[in-house]
Amino acid sequence: MTTIRREVLTLPAAPLGPDNPLPPLRPLDEAHRIDERDLAGLPRDMARQVGYEPLRSLLPVRVRDGYGRSRETREFDALVIENDRLRATVLPGLGGRIASLHHKPTDRELLYVNPVFQTADFALNGAWFSGGVEWNIGATGHTTLSCSPVHAARVPAPDGGEMLRLWEWERLRDLPFQVDLWLPEGSDFLHVGVRIRNPHERPVPTYWWSNIAVPQERRVLAPADEAWLFGYERRLRRVPVPSYDGIDRTYPLNSTYAADYFYEVPDDRRRWIAALDEHGHGLVQTSTDVLRGRKLFVWGTGPGGRRWQEWLTEPGTGGYCEIQAGLARTQLEHVKLEAESEVSWLEAYGPLDATPGGEWHTVLRGAEERLETVLPRADVDAAYAAWRPYADAEPGERLATGSGWGALEVLRAGWKLPGTPFEEHTLGVEQRPWLHLLRAGSLPDPGRHEPPGGTLVARPWRDMLETTAATPTAEYHLGIAQWHGDDRAQAVRSWERGLKTAAAGWPLLRCLAVADREDGHHERAADRYADAFDDLCGQRAGERAETGVRDGDEEWTAVAAALGREAIEALLAVGRTADARAVWERLSPETRARGRFRLTEAELLAAEGRPEEARAVFAEGLEVADLREGAEDIGRLWARLGGEPLPARYDFRMRPDGG
Repeated sequence: MTTIRREVLTLPAAPLGPDNPLPPLRPLDEAHRIDERDLAGLPRDMARQVGYEPLRSLLPVRVRDGYGRSRETREFDALVIENDRLRATVLPGLGGRIASLHHKPTDRELLYVNPVFQTADFALNGAWFSGGVEWNIGATGHTTLSCSPVHAARVPAPDGGEMLRLWEWERLRDLPFQVDLWLPEGSDFLHVGVRIRNPHERPVPTYWWSNIAVPQERRVLAPADEAWLFGYERRLRRVPVPSYDGIDRTYPLNSTYAADYFYEVPDDRRRWIAALDEHGHGLVQTSTDVLRGRKLFVWGTGPGGRRWQEWLTEPGTGGYCEIQAGLARTQLEHVKLEAESEVSWLEAYGPLDATPGGEWHTVLRGAEERLETVLPRADVDAAYAAWRPYADAEPGERLATGSGWGALEVLRAGWKLPGTPFEEHTLGVEQRPWLHLLRAGSLPDPGRHEPPGGTLVARPWRDMLETTAATPTAEYHLGIAQWHGDDRAQAVRSWERGLKTAAAGWPLLRCLAVADREDGHHERAADRYADAFDDLCGQRAGERAETGVRDGDEEWTAVAAALGREAIEALLAVGRTADARAVWERLSPETRARGRFRLTEAELLAAEGRPEEARAVFAEGLEVADLREGAEDIGRLWARLGGEPLPARYDFRMRPDGG
């Protein structure tokens, strides 16, 4: 019989640290954006979905950039679903990631399993880690839930056993979703039923890609003769499969640079993708036809790709690639989910043995025939039909608790969402002020010495903010909601009104500084950033004098670090190196010792005309924990400091002309 149990997974782990306390007002630096020159040559439906409601803001989510790179042993809560053939280990505190899928008869691990927990800046909101199977929902990129908890519970399975249900509220698009993991008795395949619901009275753009990490010493098979190639040059073009530029790209180690290959699977073909080793053993993923897209991601064997692979794990660990399945052809697209509707499908994950080498169509035919033998296409459709009535089954024993944001939205709108209860007892500290606004019509001020919390920006919450008492706190949050709604002039007016009577001006000054930078008023932005940082330091000094506490807590340290970093950047942009240095000197020693701020110090030294001292920072060694995917900051600064080649430890370039 299938069993579900709790377990503890022990790993060397880097700390997540605090989220960035500043609202993310600036546009996304998102790698999955297409060059405008390529739009004209796309199929009409693809072009329409590429242009459909791309994400322009992370709000209401905050950036998660407080993590480090010093790893210590840590225990993670895990949930194991197992039958006599397969064992799947799930991490409910980390987005419901499947950390391991072990095939018991052959004693083979089917996934790439990272032996450490090390975050890097790859998710839409920052922190992300590699390995296993992740559920990407929201918008193009890795989900903001990568390192966040989800709800989990036991539910009845179609065969009379148990399923493991995961569910959460996706905040970028305000959509509830669920993932049901089901292991039929005696099955070699983990069944995964997925449902995304749109409870709103309007269409909502949606996105889904199941992302599967597998060892890179594989051949990747998918039923396609063409693919859409997308690299970090942000160009999209159609290329033949398996060989392009005389090289067989279905072997991940044959590519030099990081790239996405989105396979053009014909409409009448079965949806599947597999990764097989040289002996023909590996993993296959298949699904019902709704999940139409299939993709291969490779890091490439060039210096940048190798460095990123090292960065995400520990020395001596093998590399990986990703095979993926999604709702659209590519990850550049969003799909319209009509008002008060839902989309659902079933996936299956399991072992496949087939011949990997040889002529492409012969290999595909052999693999597809083998897949049809071990898991017929009709059986997947039948499993979906059997699962679908159970998608509304009420959860039984709760195994993990996610966020309270779904509960808050259900309280506000009165939605009925069978199968995914968002219960009031899950409301926490983050939701408390918004619950007060909902029930009492007013937004409480944070504590006297507390930074403002996060902001809800959806239209119903903005409407409430517009009718509540116009306190500085309310004006701050209203301005953020207006900014998110692209009503920027109103946002600036709200922040200016709040600033007139605010006891602590720095949150409002910082928002106004961002607005100035976005509008091209760089000198005024620098002034406001300097004033904001002065005000923050004054507030902190006042608190210390009042309380007698000298040690800064984590939250205030995070505020000073985030605001100081932005202020230095703005001041350097207008050549005010002395003012930037003054901000730097007031940061805590712990903050200045972080890799990100060591890089900032090198930039500051270069701007001050001290290149040798800037090079000394590199020579001493620095690790920028939150270096962004595709970022070339380090390479550009190094190039300014002299003509020597970029040292390998700093080479994260992901495109031929990068850096």
